[in-house]
Amino acid sequence: MIDIYYKTLKDEGFDKIPEYKVGSWINISNASIADLSKINKLTDIDINDIIDSLDKYEIPRIEHIDGNVAIYARHLSKLEEGLHTMTLTIILTNNYLITISPQKSPIIESILESNTKIATTQKSKLLLFILLKLTQEFTNNIKSIRNNVVELEYQKRKVTNEVIVVLTKNEEVLNQYLSTLVPIRNLLEGIFSGRYISLYEKDYDLLQDLMIAVKQSEDICTLSIKSIRSLRDAYQILFTNDVNKTIKLLTAITIIFTIPTIIASIYGMNVSLPLQNHPHAFLIIINITILISLISVYIFARKKWL
Repeated sequence: MIDIYYKTLKDEGFDKIPEYKVGSWINISNASIADLSKINKLTDIDINDIIDSLDKYEIPRIEHIDGNVAIYARHLSKLEEGLHTMTLTIILTNNYLITISPQKSPIIESILESNTKIATTQKSKLLLFILLKLTQEFTNNIKSIRNNVVELEYQKRKVTNEVIVVLTKNEEVLNQYLSTLVPIRNLLEGIFSGRYISLYEKDYDLLQDLMIAVKQSEDICTLSIKSIRSLRDAYQILFTNDVNKTIKLLTAITIIFTIPTIIASIYGMNVSLPLQNHPHAFLIIINITILISLISVYIFARKKWL
């Protein structure tokens, strides 16, 4: 679906307009080949050059396309199981800024509903603003996961399978975030070089802040992954210790119950045995059995097997 927006510096919000206009923002959500064909007719960009915008696994990068600049970024997405980021393509032409997403992008929707002072005619500023919002969204999610990990660090004595599952899922999410943030940092360095987009001095200041924000998000993400791995290793040690304690307990119980079994087996044989003619043989043997079992219990308790 193609929507066209236009905004000047005097306007408070983005106005949706019915026709293409120079300096407008063209947003394509739930993009299809038919939508890309319309962009091809409007901008003369070969559809084969922007077909990657429909690839949900596309890696962030920046490149020239027929005199235009295409930026392949990624934004947070929870619309598909196992995939926590989604492709967002931003194309800068001489007349338009175009955003393309295979699905509906919440971050683009939030920007369109905001009252930013940036006009659609300020394509470079609008581009940096979109990338800044993407980075802030990544940072907020990473911090949220980081807080969850910190809470789990204080619950090491309450190790459950659910906790391990949560840690594994968080690690998977952070790994996908990190695989996005690193290319985005490289992408921003490409923009900063000036080889792709002409920027004003104030734009460079915003770009530097954005590069710092991405680097900080990347560092937080890396530290969070290390914390999850360390915590998971600690849980594994606790699990191993619990298993060892259980094995020791079962072994001790087995030995304790084996003693009466051995004595009962011996006195069940049809051979001459001590005390077999004694009138109180049964009570004596039972008491001896109980005594040996109690001694075994004491020994195992001293060794902390019970």
